[in-house]
Amino acid sequence: MLNERLQKFYEEQLEELTIDDIRIAFKKELITIKELIMLYLKRIAEFDKGENGVNAILEINPEAIQLAEALDMERKESGFRSSLHGIPVLIKDNLATADKLHTSAGSLALAESYAMKDSFLVKQLREAGAIIIGKANMTEWANFMTENMKNGYSSRGGQVLNPYGPGIDCGGSSSGSAAGIAANLAMVAIGTETSGSILSPASQNSVVGVKPTVGLLSRSGIIPISITQDTAGPITRTVKDAALLLNALVAQDPSDPVTKTNHELTEFNFTSSLEKDTLQGSRIGIAREGIFENISEEEQLIMEEAIQKLKDLGAEVIDSVVVKTMDAPWSMDVMLFEFKTALNSYLHEYASTTSPKTLADIIQFNRLEPSTRLKYGQTILEKSELSSGTLTEPAYLHALTFDYTNSKEKGIDLTLAENNLDAIVYPNNLGAAIPAKAGYPSITVPAGYTSEGHPVGITFTSKAYSEPMLLKLAYAYEQATMKRKAPKLE
Repeated sequence: MLNERLQKFYEEQLEELTIDDIRIAFKKELITIKELIMLYLKRIAEFDKGENGVNAILEINPEAIQLAEALDMERKESGFRSSLHGIPVLIKDNLATADKLHTSAGSLALAESYAMKDSFLVKQLREAGAIIIGKANMTEWANFMTENMKNGYSSRGGQVLNPYGPGIDCGGSSSGSAAGIAANLAMVAIGTETSGSILSPASQNSVVGVKPTVGLLSRSGIIPISITQDTAGPITRTVKDAALLLNALVAQDPSDPVTKTNHELTEFNFTSSLEKDTLQGSRIGIAREGIFENISEEEQLIMEEAIQKLKDLGAEVIDSVVVKTMDAPWSMDVMLFEFKTALNSYLHEYASTTSPKTLADIIQFNRLEPSTRLKYGQTILEKSELSSGTLTEPAYLHALTFDYTNSKEKGIDLTLAENNLDAIVYPNNLGAAIPAKAGYPSITVPAGYTSEGHPVGITFTSKAYSEPMLLKLAYAYEQATMKRKAPKLE
């Protein structure tokens, strides 16, 4: 039972709380960090499991309340460490945590695996004073296990459900991270993306998702798919909360050499990009061809309204922009070859000593009990295992250079340059594949809902390390429209 003060806070203020809101509440002593964590645990108990539960949470951190007590004491003695001091964060179950939480990528093969050390991003979160409240369910192996696996399903955690209603796709593979934040089961979350895995669930669950430039955030200690495409990123209810999360996460990691390319943003304050109604002079291209025909007429109307709002805010909109390489003969080859190499390396460096140590071990483990471990099969795992693991195959090297050239020089870079654009816009994650292969950043923001309650997102994409500009565009749009509505949970 909550006392009257906490019950009132729970009922009247917790619903769409932002980081700024909770910092004010802390300073006014309306609530302590420990009390905040307990309120979120209560909310998880009420809305995550059971008949109508979201099933976004795979595991709760048993030390969350104790960490909160320690951070309360620290705040009284020496103040806040950062904007994230005492903030409950939900992290996708492919980020290693050297604590009492497992790290499994949703797989029963790693269900009993404790990481031997923290991932770099988890260290950053801990140093900022954030509290990892739990691990989020996800599409198993980040949806790189088999064809036709249902978004949000894992053999370890079961099916994530969209809080906006039955039958609405929850998106993948950071499904639990997005559904958990949409349902307000934590304040912010971390997801990961190789191709659409932040943008898809964020747009499907009406939250903000930031897929950063590959190199902005460290990948060390994240169960991988692709050495060239993987990245982690924020999933939040507001653009500003995403910016605050980036402030804590961006750093150069000696173990991840690509982060040495982010030096201009290492000390950048991402909230400095956030200004209302400041799109005057921005040039935004709308990617229609091959994309808009894949959404319903109602979703198209929502996008047209969003595009008009960009114009109203002062942006110059260049319609029907085409990325010339959209129809190029793209393939999964880079991911298929890189997965085995990257995963085996992770398992040897981070997974507990009793865990499987190779992709071959995992495939064999799954075969032993196919009824529980292989609901949708493991065809992609098996295809990747056929590679040498040395990345010497000509097919891989040809695919790698093809992807780099056609996604960057002949793709996004050329499209931006020829049209003198700041960004390209498309619905949901339908234009995510080419920026993903380029390792370029995108941000999606709620744009509205269909008559049946299906969320629709508007996504902004641009060149490498353009996060400040993309945040500016997304924030101006968000603040002018305020389209997000909290789901009605039972």
